[in-house]
Amino acid sequence: MNKPLLPDNNLFDGLPSRPDPAAAEQFDTLIACPGMRVERIVSTGQASPEGFWYDQPQHEWVVLLTGSAGLAFDDTPGQTLVLRPGDTIAIEAGRRHRVEWTAQGETTVWLAIHYD
Repeated sequence: MNKPLLPDNNLFDGLPSRPDPAAAEQFDTLIACPGMRVERIVSTGQASPEGFWYDQPQHEWVVLLTGSAGLAFDDTPGQTLVLRPGDTIAIEAGRRHRVEWTAQGETTVWLAIHYD
């Protein structure tokens, strides 16, 4: 008997019904194996805390699916990279970066792949 092909999940399931910048960002691990992790990040107006920098041991490839966001890098002071839906960036391991802002009033969904 043939079973119908159905997706495992939808990346847009479980999103907040209303953006709430006071809520914490949502990090969902979708797949993990040695040397690689795929996660969905849901932001609703959050930013990295003042003075905080991500400094990760793995490379990270990010695609912004919805919303918008601004990223800053320690090695390019005073500049903010604005991401809009469909934009991607590869961040090398150890490159210090932070989220300067995410869109207010809408949900920003990221897909991030961390890899060795």
